[in-house]
Amino acid sequence: MSFQKPGPIFTVDLFPALDQKLFSLLKSLSESDWKRQTPAPLWTVKDVAAHLLDGNIRALSMLRDGYFGEQTDDLSEYQDLVNFLNQLNAGWVAAMKRVSPALLIELLEITGRQYCDFLKTLDPFEKSTFSVAWAGEETSYNWFHIAREYTEKWHHQQQIRAAVGGEKELHEQKFYLPYLDTSMRALPYHYRGIAGQQGQVIRFFVNGEGGGDWFLCFDSGAWFLIDRCPSEPVSEVEIGEEIAWRIFTKGIKKEQAAGLVRINGNRQLGEHILQMLAVMA
Repeated sequence: MSFQKPGPIFTVDLFPALDQKLFSLLKSLSESDWKRQTPAPLWTVKDVAAHLLDGNIRALSMLRDGYFGEQTDDLSEYQDLVNFLNQLNAGWVAAMKRVSPALLIELLEITGRQYCDFLKTLDPFEKSTFSVAWAGEETSYNWFHIAREYTEKWHHQQQIRAAVGGEKELHEQKFYLPYLDTSMRALPYHYRGIAGQQGQVIRFFVNGEGGGDWFLCFDSGAWFLIDRCPSEPVSEVEIGEEIAWRIFTKGIKKEQAAGLVRINGNRQLGEHILQMLAVMA
């Protein structure tokens, strides 16, 4: 079967504007807002903001300065990597509890500018230091690494907004579609164990201003993401814009999500997306 795979996703120019939305939001918060629980079960608003700062500092240290700091050799399995990252994240968030919200914002602004400037120096078609593991890649190009980093910044800011209000702000197509487009690159890897028939197509549709269509096609024994539908889909899945990002980040349980999506056709094929993750978890 002949089909066209989706091309690269370029997000580097979106980082400064996304950061500005974060800074404006954080500066508007009350003392009680910083303590609100987010969809991340163990983290408050302040904890998520601290994690975003860690992302800036860690990336600059490793990728710009070549300093990798704390490392481990025991990463033979995917879950080993997830456990190691969870340990690093928890340690950072615990230490940042002694830092004031005002200082946290200042540090985010300083490191955010440096991080955005650094990303612009990367050749999008050179191999990245880190692969996008949740998409099943052992090596990735910088454009995909940068897009993955964009999804991190987008969904963590959205977690804060889910706690304090203003989620619609990031549903604007300019910001949400790149998040979704990058996250959907996990579909072929996620469906790798699901049997299909030659030529079958699954259509995934996220509604709303920032949504869109994605098509997964079974060809020669494997699933491929394609840019347009060559035949009638065997399954069509419609997901609300307000829950799509939650599905991909463990922000909603599968059973709850199942009652909120619409699936026409083969339900078993369609509902498998409800377990897909586009984060290291």
